[in-house]
Amino acid sequence: MHDSDGLNIKVDLNLLEGNIENLVARLTECRKENDELRSELSSLQNILRSCKLPGTLGSSAADAGGGSGGEFAYAEKLQVKQKLVLILQKIELELRNDQSL
Repeated sequence: MHDSDGLNIKVDLNLLEGNIENLVARLTECRKENDELRSELSSLQNILRSCKLPGTLGSSAADAGGGSGGEFAYAEKLQVKQKLVLILQKIELELRNDQSL
C-alpha cells in the first residue's frame, strides 16, 4: 500500500511541476507582451504630444483659419486629440490593472 502512495505522490509532483513550468512560460510571454504594449503606449503618447493643434505654440495663422477643404477644423482636431487621450488613459489603466495581479 505504501508503494501505491509513493507512486501517487510522484505522479502528483510531476503534474505539479508541469503546471508550474506552464505557468512560468505563460508569465514570461505575458511580460514580453506587457513590455511591447508599454513601448507602443509610450510611442503613442509621444505622437500625441507632438500633435500641434491650431492655437498652440508653433502653429501658423493659416492652420487656425481652417485652410483648405481637406483639413480638419479646429474643433474636430481638438475632439480627435481628446479621444486619443482617453484611449491612452484606458490603455494605461489596463496595464496598471494587469500589473497588480
